[in-house]
Amino acid sequence: MTAVMTGLFAVLLALSVPVGYALIIAAGAAILFNGGTPTVLAVVKLFQPTQSFPLLAIPFFILSGSLMMSGTLGQKLVQFAAALVGRFHGGMGQVTVVGSTIFGGVSGSAVAEASALGSMLIPWQKREGYPAGFAAAVTASSSTIAGLIPPSIPLILYSTVSNASIAALFSAAVLPGLMLAAGMMVVCYLSGRIRNFPRLTDSAQFRSMGKSLFSALPALLMPFFIVVLLRAGIATPTEVSVIAVFYALVVSLVVYRDLTWARIREALVGTVVTTGIVMLVIAASSLVGHVLISERVPAIVAQWAQDTLVNAILIILMMNIIMLVVGMFLDLPAAILLLGPTFVAIGQAIGMDPIQLGVMVCINLSIGLFTPPIGTTLFIGAAIARVPIGAVVKELWPFYLVAFSVLILMSYIPALTIY
Repeated sequence: MTAVMTGLFAVLLALSVPVGYALIIAAGAAILFNGGTPTVLAVVKLFQPTQSFPLLAIPFFILSGSLMMSGTLGQKLVQFAAALVGRFHGGMGQVTVVGSTIFGGVSGSAVAEASALGSMLIPWQKREGYPAGFAAAVTASSSTIAGLIPPSIPLILYSTVSNASIAALFSAAVLPGLMLAAGMMVVCYLSGRIRNFPRLTDSAQFRSMGKSLFSALPALLMPFFIVVLLRAGIATPTEVSVIAVFYALVVSLVVYRDLTWARIREALVGTVVTTGIVMLVIAASSLVGHVLISERVPAIVAQWAQDTLVNAILIILMMNIIMLVVGMFLDLPAAILLLGPTFVAIGQAIGMDPIQLGVMVCINLSIGLFTPPIGTTLFIGAAIARVPIGAVVKELWPFYLVAFSVLILMSYIPALTIY
């Protein structure tokens, strides 16, 4: 069954069939080909995972991010980031990294962040004299920080396949997220210094640091509230996501006073569309998982890795290489749901903590978002900047170095994620 499913899935991807449909068709064909699973059971397997209470956190976090990012808050965040780092070498690139880190604590989605932040900052950088390829590269790479800073949608998806604590995952991912941000800011600084990029010199903007900080404070506090509520056991992830929506409504209505029915409608429509896509992939991955588990593929792969590679260091390296390759062709949610069960089994076999593994998986597959040939944030950045993909990739190599360095540290130093 697995061979039939894998072959058909590859053919459907080559024909540009959407991933969710390709998974359902491939897994369904494999089940029919084998004939060992009743059709009714296959349908139940398809819809069962979408009835999970913890998964309700996904649409609510998406909605809260949409409500906060679509209003005045986005402008306030950019103003704060500009006042904070704009005067340094490569300052406008650093503004993008800082903005991505803060936006990550609001949206939880790299794709949403690349679209929202890129549409504001890439044209701004081009007007100030930054190369279009560099502006797109900073946005494409730094937007993936949203996959680590709470509330991270990829971490929620990983928790569904690993049964790992969402609160522990959120806490563990903060440090690597900040390390990625710091490394990318260094890249922007060095690039600006070496290539003599323009710097912001508006002294009035710098003097307004306190005012900018106060205006951006609601967004800065959101990740903090999420982690505290979860770690203290005050609320479950789903309850926290509902609180986040209420928080976004109050901030937009009372603090910024820019909430309109049109914004609410737009946020609801966007949430429904995004949630539908994610749930389709979750349902499809469940059917694929049924095929794999029925043939004991995760256990067989885990045993093969132990017998062949022996050393845990080599096994972790193998997992990273597989994820890097898969992440180049599959979108992040689908890759997590497909590889998660097998890698969790391998991690258990070598004694790797599931929290550390989850952070490693999310960093690794996030790199695929700005890696050709099918990097989602890479294509978004290039489209907004109106430059060829090759021009963006040429500017990305130092950002790849930063991402790979953080990935290696998180893969082999458990103390950085388990605390």
